[in-house]
Amino acid sequence: MSGLLRLLPEEPEPAHDLAVAPVSVRHRPRWAADPVDELAQELAAVCAAAVHPDEIAAVLEADGLTGEQIAERYGRADAFELAAELFARVPRSHPEPEPRPDPWKVKPGQFLLRSLVFTLPGFGYTLGSPLMNGGQDRFGLPAGTGALIASALVAWAWNQALAHRAYLRLAAGGRGAAARCLAVGAPLGVLLATGAALALPAPPGTLAFGVGQVLYLAAATALLVLGRERLLLLALLPTATGGAVVLLARPPSVVGVVLLLATAGGALFAAVYEIVRARRAEGERPPGQAGPPLGASVPYGLFGLGCGTLTTIAALGDVLVGHHGGASGPAVLALTLSMGVAEWLLYRCRGLALAALAASTSTGGLLLRVGRVLTLCVAGYLAALTVLTLAVSALWPDDPPLSAPRLTALLALGAVLWTGLLLQAYGIGWLPALLCLGAAGAETAALGLRISVPTTDQVVICTGAAAGLLAAATVLLGRITTHR
Repeated sequence: MSGLLRLLPEEPEPAHDLAVAPVSVRHRPRWAADPVDELAQELAAVCAAAVHPDEIAAVLEADGLTGEQIAERYGRADAFELAAELFARVPRSHPEPEPRPDPWKVKPGQFLLRSLVFTLPGFGYTLGSPLMNGGQDRFGLPAGTGALIASALVAWAWNQALAHRAYLRLAAGGRGAAARCLAVGAPLGVLLATGAALALPAPPGTLAFGVGQVLYLAAATALLVLGRERLLLLALLPTATGGAVVLLARPPSVVGVVLLLATAGGALFAAVYEIVRARRAEGERPPGQAGPPLGASVPYGLFGLGCGTLTTIAALGDVLVGHHGGASGPAVLALTLSMGVAEWLLYRCRGLALAALAASTSTGGLLLRVGRVLTLCVAGYLAALTVLTLAVSALWPDDPPLSAPRLTALLALGAVLWTGLLLQAYGIGWLPALLCLGAAGAETAALGLRISVPTTDQVVICTGAAAGLLAAATVLLGRITTHR
């Protein structure tokens, strides 16, 4: 018996092994069959979630197992050999991560409000028509239309760039910083746009309407940046009321002018009040660091200029070439009304792109999912634009019927606007600006050279621009770094 006891392995030294080995290992007899199975059971969760044996080896070393102990207890050379065997024995089982909240989830009601504040100013042209009674130009449009268009394009481009810079200041320095930016930039934009109107011949009434338009656009930009859409909607109530009356009967000229003055004056007062209040609320806080260079906002202004030119040609292209189709006011009104839907879909696209990233296990899979997301969002926006265009056109029975080519041209323009805004939302400014400016230049040249009817030009040119923007957006969203 004593001889048999001498043949058994000696007990481990308590001062060494008991201090570092796991409890399960300390109480297992050394003469047991391969103990790796038992270790695999104990470390099943670690081994199943590991993507490489080295992760298991790190856990073994963290448990205090040395190479000598591994060789003695498990019969393996070192922690890496043991980890490789554990990795092979335990099947992979990666638990699904907890669903993350969508940071881009927003309520559609907010964008319905923005749709209204984008669209209601369009009634101002109907109410202000008595001011533009100085005859007609050679295209059959009210005299001074060129001055109105020039001032509107300058104001559109300037306010796009100003809004971009003010939003950057809002994110970096708060409402006070954004208010300071608006307090300087908005008056400069008014001066530039008014100068553009004065540079072209126009009757006094048309110039007065143009100045009011420029003042309203500057005030609306300030209120939208500061998040005061409801105040802007209140200022638009007089014009909205007049627009509703116009659908039923023609109000007296003086009533329309008074309603326009109430809207422009209310928006201007609200903007000044909000800017002053934001600056006062800042108190004695330092103005903070200087914002980004002014050049960072230039592409956003150029994008606004390109979009404004494309929209103007969509509205007046047939008139400018003497085509029988006439002006396309209802279609452009539907385009402005769809901007709320466009903004909501921009948020949804960003949320769905994050979900696509979470569900992808390869770059190819991410690219495929992102392509589906973009297709879904673009199709949703174009479907909404189609419905709105048909609905608005039905309210204008005197307008020429909406033809399939004109609807197609409007949808192509809508695709350009939406995809360009998406790229801008991800901080890509120059590509959409250059493509939109190129499309605007090409349509302007085609209009001047009478290459084809404006509708055909717009279908071809805007479809090409939209395809380029959509391809760029797919590549951009297919990169993992884009979603950080």
